[in-house]
Amino acid sequence: MANKIHVKTNDNVVVISGKDSGKVGKVLKTEPKTGRVFVEGANMVKKHQKARSQNAPSGIIDREGSIDASNVMLVCPKCGKATRVAHKVNENGSKDRVCKKCGAVIDTIKKASKGE
Repeated sequence: MANKIHVKTNDNVVVISGKDSGKVGKVLKTEPKTGRVFVEGANMVKKHQKARSQNAPSGIIDREGSIDASNVMLVCPKCGKATRVAHKVNENGSKDRVCKKCGAVIDTIKKASKGE
C-alpha cells in the first residue's frame, strides 16, 4: 500500500463514497502505513468499553472508524469545493499545497535545514 496520504490531520474533507457519502468533517488521525484516515462524524462504530477501574463506567460508546484515504477529498478553505491537491515548489525550497480548482495556497511545508 502507498505510504503517502493526500490529506493531513486537521484538514477539512468530504467523504465521496461509501455509506457516509457527502459528509464533511475534520481529519482526526491518519495512518499512512494502511492508507486510512479517521474523519469526524463519519463511519461511526460502536465499541463495547469495559470498565478499567472500579469507578470508571463501562458501556457501549460511539466513535469514528477508519475510512480509506481514497474515499475522501480535501475541501478548499477559499472556494469551499472538494478538490485535488497540487504541489508547487518555491525558490527557497519550501513546498505549497495548492487547490487544483481555484489555485489558492492551502498550506506551506517548510524545508528542513541541514545542520543549522
